[in-house]
Amino acid sequence: MIKKSKPLYYLNFILFLFFGLIPNLKTHAWGFHAHKKINRLAVFCMPYETFGFFKTHIDYLTEHAVDPDKRRYLVKGEGEKHFIDIDYYERVLPFDTIPRSYSKAMEKYGKDTLHANGIVPWNIQWALKNLTTAFEQNQEQKILKYAAEIGHYIGDAHVPLHVTSNYNGQLSNQHGIHGFLETRLPELFSEDYDFFVGSANYINQPLNYTWEIIENSFASLDSVFYFEKKLQEQFPEHAKYTYEIKGNQLQKVYSKAFSHQYHLYLNGMVERRMRSAILCVASFWYTAWVNAGQPNLKLKKLPRIDSSEMDLFPTQFPSQMIGRQEY
Repeated sequence: MIKKSKPLYYLNFILFLFFGLIPNLKTHAWGFHAHKKINRLAVFCMPYETFGFFKTHIDYLTEHAVDPDKRRYLVKGEGEKHFIDIDYYERVLPFDTIPRSYSKAMEKYGKDTLHANGIVPWNIQWALKNLTTAFEQNQEQKILKYAAEIGHYIGDAHVPLHVTSNYNGQLSNQHGIHGFLETRLPELFSEDYDFFVGSANYINQPLNYTWEIIENSFASLDSVFYFEKKLQEQFPEHAKYTYEIKGNQLQKVYSKAFSHQYHLYLNGMVERRMRSAILCVASFWYTAWVNAGQPNLKLKKLPRIDSSEMDLFPTQFPSQMIGRQEY
């Protein structure tokens, strides 16, 4: 039986400002800023029995939220874990032709087709299994590793442009929309979002829950493309872009005026997707802990994990990720 957990709904939040960039590594997916924020705020949704453990390691879970994106530059086969081109299989909701289970989808389409079009819904299930096993075996470093990484993949599944073959507007003359939606908007506006999302819930059917996330992301695609196209007609080219210093580089970015109008047109969509991602990440962490038998995470005074102990990455990255280029 699942224990009833003491609620931690409204903790006294401090301002979570963090922005980590690695030299020569472009940001993508939700952008480093948003991925880190999602993992960090998910910690405050954890029930009493698990909160102390996750809070102790909040810095690790924050910084390592972007490890899967780093691997996209270094490891073949990593990229397909971050997306699914659902429009290869389905054009309208509800999804009723693609099997939800990986094994049945493999039988219907074959491994090559399935992996070429992305496997994020199934990868989340594998990550959940890994995290559950780590809890069962009291492997603290692996708990942290898999918790950070499942947070990333869940975050990706909440991004509308991660569920379409037109992932960067390359098929609709909207090139660059990927970074615009996922990086520029959260960086500019997320500090004003309401991130009080409540306490984590146990998920009875994680696979079905994941497919609901994919469907909700897909449902947002029309607005994502339509309003950006509409703004292209309203803004002259010189007003659409500006230049800002990022780190030690001068970069061309979408102007604040263009971004602000797009953000208004989307009517809270980015905030809703981030809020959903935060609660979902916490709920998957909690579900893994419950499925592992609710191990006592207070058995030891756990040390803070030094980032250098796991997932070492080079200081310089290749100029392009392996596989498709989202930017």
